[in-house]
Amino acid sequence: MPSPDSPVAAPVPLSPAPLHAAPEIPPQPVRPDDRQGLAILLVCVTSLIFAIQDGLARHLSATYSPIFVTMVRYWFFAVFVLAMAARGPGGLRAASRSHYPVLQITRGLLLVFEIVIMVAAFVKLGLIETHAVFTAYPLLVVALSGPVLGERIGWRRWAAVGAGFVGILIILQPGLRVFSPWAILPVVAALMFAVYGLLTRMVSAKDSAEVSFFWTGIAGVAGITLVGVWYIEPIARADWPWMAGLCICGMTSHYLLIRAYSLAEASSLQPFSYTQLVWVSLIGVLLLGEEVRPNVILGMLIIVGAGLFTWWRSLQKARAETAPR
Repeated sequence: MPSPDSPVAAPVPLSPAPLHAAPEIPPQPVRPDDRQGLAILLVCVTSLIFAIQDGLARHLSATYSPIFVTMVRYWFFAVFVLAMAARGPGGLRAASRSHYPVLQITRGLLLVFEIVIMVAAFVKLGLIETHAVFTAYPLLVVALSGPVLGERIGWRRWAAVGAGFVGILIILQPGLRVFSPWAILPVVAALMFAVYGLLTRMVSAKDSAEVSFFWTGIAGVAGITLVGVWYIEPIARADWPWMAGLCICGMTSHYLLIRAYSLAEASSLQPFSYTQLVWVSLIGVLLLGEEVRPNVILGMLIIVGAGLFTWWRSLQKARAETAPR
């Protein structure tokens, strides 16, 4: 599902990663035969798979606990992480050697329980509204980068953060309609994912992308299993194909995303992750009977626009800092 869902060793991307979903993907070295078009196509296909994954998670969590659904999904994801680590340079020993074990464990736990909250929000609010609010997480990364990392945030990016907050208010409409207390769930999830992103930036100072990827999966599966064993229940025979589809989607999307990052620079691919909003909306309306209210569309456009602006400003700042003087 959330999907997430961004390169570990690079600064946290300012456009939605394939959600909650997915723990971050370790970037691969860009090959000389950089194939931008194919990479963009792979990111768009991955966004579609993540949207399908979120739809499956919503369907299953209407019957089973979101904790249980996330735990089963993470069991399969942990196998994927271990296989990737075993194939890497130095094997499992190198992948598990971290300079920040406490922060890495914290990251893994933050992400897995953020996913649980998102899945619960899918059931209570629907895919469309949950994703619309969660899309503001890059703006929360910007807002927290100042006090947490001591970075200087200019007035333009602060204005984008403010615009994103307005977009959230337009979506939730507090005071104009009956306010559901469940509406806080995607806001909390976005905040958790933003903190997770900042911790990712902190550990990348000494830990490689492969190390962070390993700890994301292993710490996450350990944490969710300790809690999830109390929620284990029999899975109906009719639901096994849906559960299998959820796990297959998770592994397939991660493989395709790794492939995309091996073909082009991650920063050039980030805006295309927003296509997940299109797929989520189509799945929500056509398959799950959800409604796209005009205020949700307006708020979503404001948040996406603000996110793209902060992404563009970050690129401009990076280019200015690396330009020869």
